[in-house]
Amino acid sequence: MTVKRIVANIEVANPQDAKAFYEDLFGLDVVMDHGWLITLASGETMKTQVSFASQGGSDTEVPALSIEVDDVDAVHARAKKAGHQIVYDIVDEPWGVRRFYVRDPFGQTLNVLSHKA
Repeated sequence: MTVKRIVANIEVANPQDAKAFYEDLFGLDVVMDHGWLITLASGETMKTQVSFASQGGSDTEVPALSIEVDDVDAVHARAKKAGHQIVYDIVDEPWGVRRFYVRDPFGQTLNVLSHKA
């Protein structure tokens, strides 16, 4: 048996709000829209991963999602310009990532990161 995909399902009152936030900030594409459920995706593929944590690292809260991007500084700048709540400002972590936390419209904390070269 091979796991082909794991999908994060986050309960929200209005899925259309997710579309605006995740399309604008991360450039994700709507791949399915049933009104009551919207699925966003990118063309990138990666092996299935699931993380379980007692904290988010550096004594931060455990984020609901971690989103790896190619240019974390650019996403950070877009998030600030759009007025999104930054709850952990951009920093280089000792385990080799540059990251920040932002809240989505539903109060979920997102860990946005790039691996340092």
